[in-house]
Amino acid sequence: MTRAQDRSVLRVAHLRHDAPDAVPRLFDALGPDEMELVVLFVSPQADFDTVIAAAARFGAGTRVIGCSTAGEISPEGYTEGEIVAVGFPRDLFRARLHLIADLDDIPAQQIIDRMIQRRHEMAQEHPDWPAEFNFVLIDGLSTREDALTSDLAMGLGPVPLFGGSAGDGAEFRETFVLHDGKAHRNAAVLAQFRSRCPVRVFKTDHLVPTETRMVVTRADPKRRIVQEINAEPAAREYARVLGKDPEGLSTFTFAAHPLVVRIGEQHHVRAIQRVADTGDLVFFSAIDEGLVLSLAQPRNMVDHLRGELASLSAKGAPANILGCDCILRRMEAEQKQMSGEISRLMSAAHVVGFSTYGEQFNSMHVNQTLTGVAFYPPEEDDR
Repeated sequence: MTRAQDRSVLRVAHLRHDAPDAVPRLFDALGPDEMELVVLFVSPQADFDTVIAAAARFGAGTRVIGCSTAGEISPEGYTEGEIVAVGFPRDLFRARLHLIADLDDIPAQQIIDRMIQRRHEMAQEHPDWPAEFNFVLIDGLSTREDALTSDLAMGLGPVPLFGGSAGDGAEFRETFVLHDGKAHRNAAVLAQFRSRCPVRVFKTDHLVPTETRMVVTRADPKRRIVQEINAEPAAREYARVLGKDPEGLSTFTFAAHPLVVRIGEQHHVRAIQRVADTGDLVFFSAIDEGLVLSLAQPRNMVDHLRGELASLSAKGAPANILGCDCILRRMEAEQKQMSGEISRLMSAAHVVGFSTYGEQFNSMHVNQTLTGVAFYPPEEDDR
């Protein structure tokens, strides 16, 4: 087990999910600081009941949230089969939590009213703390991320939001969010933060739209299923456009040949999750008939990430970065044998977090991106 401290403002520890007494050892490794909140990114290989029970017992008095992952990002970079614990020290952070227990029945106005009220409470408590952000974890198989982020938008005001969709490795069978000693399905947890540390919330991807376009001509938006593209069976037509065998389509194909949609002046990925037995395409995010999709061309992931991290360091290097990184980015990195280089870049930049089934950024649910928040040391750090 390693513990990331040095110049960090966060407290970070990680350990194999099956290590003896993993959870109490993680809490111990976070150090003596009183924690405002601990976030656990838990490998789907872990026994969730054991993790939750241990967190409730050994983290008594500390609020704990988290989720299952499609892979973890530890202080050493990409990893799998681990639990990564991220602690927010109370002398630097305040947080308010909201559990949305049923994503099929989102009490939007109630959540918005509560967000506004709790933001006001934290501002009164620490009017001299300069930074605010929102962090959301959502069941990655709920298909309700688009609806939730849209509903939350009215309550954000000027405060940015980012987050990730809980994963299940590459299995896509069962995902969880953790809150108040319980694992929740079809649910989400929203954390509102105020901090002494300057922050920068960001979203980035390495994809460039091409002139190759296709139109969704038949779809089931509720289930995020596309049945026809260009009036042809969806998977077969997508394969034809790529010049590939429809029988050979895989997650690696989707990672290497993403589709994007233009919204305003920006392009956002509409990533394919899998091919259904019917030959339909199942997507990770919102899809509808009439949508024009463009094939995107990936740039070099390593060079692009290096540039993005340099941009975050333009006025001083972040002390930590909490990131939500799409599983398709990890798969592309593995396929192109770039995982080691990306891990080294993340480690050097103090990035921790998890691989997701989708990412949230302000009012949108997106795919094949890295969203996150960079934390900078307080200007007058007298701790």
